Amino acid sequence: MNANSHRLRTWTEQRMIPIPQLFFQFYKELNIEDEEALIVMHLLAFHMEGYDFPTPNDLKNRLTMPENELTSRLQRLMQKGFLEITRDVDTSGKLYEKYSVYPLWERIVQMIEMKEQQKSATTLQQEEGEIFRLFEEEMGRLLSPLELEKIGCWLDEDNHTPILIKEALKEAVFAGKLSIRYIDRILLEWKKKNITTPQAAQKQSEQFREKQTFSRTPARTVQQDAQPTNKVPFYNWLEERE
Repeated sequence: MNANSHRLRTWTEQRMIPIPQLFFQFYKELNIEDEEALIVMHLLAFHMEGYDFPTPNDLKNRLTMPENELTSRLQRLMQKGFLEITRDVDTSGKLYEKYSVYPLWERIVQMIEMKEQQKSATTLQQEEGEIFRLFEEEMGRLLSPLELEKIGCWLDEDNHTPILIKEALKEAVFAGKLSIRYIDRILLEWKKKNITTPQAAQKQSEQFREKQTFSRTPARTVQQDAQPTNKVPFYNWLEERE
């Protein structure tokens, strides 16, 4: 199996969608006409039958279009890079030619991947815009130019994800230390510890609080028994550490 066919097989297995099904969804966007799409499907049918290089006359016997039109449309598919004629060697060592539609499948995969990237970029842009709105909502005011610049640095230079920045904001709100400087320290510490997901951040904070609760529990006294406290310790992200 060559590298192209292996990539296509891996791609389709991951999505569990057969390429011929995707072909019907996207051939119009590739500027393939209905008659040409029908020719492609017949070439696939011939391939399933073990015949990889049908002649225009073979195709004419299954289609209603004239042979000269079939030839013209086959050439058009090859000129546009959707179809190619390749050479291979059979088990007896004999050289033979065959039609290959892998260039077409590659174009379909590229188109789908491009759409997915555009969708991801749009979603990320929306999430980043939501970050600024969320900060202003939590702080109850408009952000200053320096604050806007700092949040932009988190996104563009430090490559923190919007969801991780939201988690840092939530941590600051819980700790009652709502400031850009405090949140910047949180993100810096997480980056040092290679914490990149909100789940990992939450786990790290929970572990700290459990440790602090245990280590700060003093010997109980009568007065303490009479006046219990439920204060929850928070991680002081501004405290310098090794």
